[in-house]
Amino acid sequence: MTYANIRYDLADNVATITLNRPDRLNAITPALFEDVSAALDQAVAEGARCVLLTGEGRAFCSGADLQAEGGLPEDPGELLDSHYNPLAEKFAALPIPVVSAINGLAAGAGCSVALWGDYVLAARSAYFLLAFVNIGLVPDAGATWLVAKAVGRARALEMTMLGERVPAEKAAEWGLINRVVEDVVLIEEARALATRLANGPTLAMALIRRSVRHALTDDLTPVLTRERNDQKTAGASADFKEGVLAFLEKRPARYEGK
Repeated sequence: MTYANIRYDLADNVATITLNRPDRLNAITPALFEDVSAALDQAVAEGARCVLLTGEGRAFCSGADLQAEGGLPEDPGELLDSHYNPLAEKFAALPIPVVSAINGLAAGAGCSVALWGDYVLAARSAYFLLAFVNIGLVPDAGATWLVAKAVGRARALEMTMLGERVPAEKAAEWGLINRVVEDVVLIEEARALATRLANGPTLAMALIRRSVRHALTDDLTPVLTRERNDQKTAGASADFKEGVLAFLEKRPARYEGK
């Protein structure tokens, strides 16, 4: 399947989705999000075991394209209902892990998209910017939840109310992202990580990513119940049996995500 606004590639069980509107700094349009959503469906259908998300050119994503034909609707919330929020939920519900490789500016909803990844690597020259306040809007696409959960109230308010850029190194120091790498090795490092995850017990990873999401808001008792139920599911998997056998035989495990 070919896409107008992204590139899609599947290799070594890793589905790479590259936002591909470099002339617009990969700014978001409804059509771009529709392509990303379809690509996620394709990845799962084709048996991908990890998604790698990045951007083409000198930016990861500059946020909503305010100059696109038609611009924003009178009620910007309509776009959130129709495209932004459903895609955020789709990423959260994926049965496979997601690696984000941030190759430049990640601004506005583009910052949210970057943080949809389970593991976020950024080039040293990259930066994150929630500049909604500069045009009289509020962060969206999950930004307030993602940022506040990652860095705490004070830094979340600093980032969202001042609308100033956060360089990659500061983002890593704050705990907003996982790691900073040199620009020239970003994709190489991200692909190596995505391949490592794809070769792991992805059924357990799916349970882990769901459990961590709920643990950020649940009390201890429902977390313990969820862990117990997920452990039953994981314990019945072929991956668990393979993992134990590989441990006993002192060899690398060969997981299949089942």
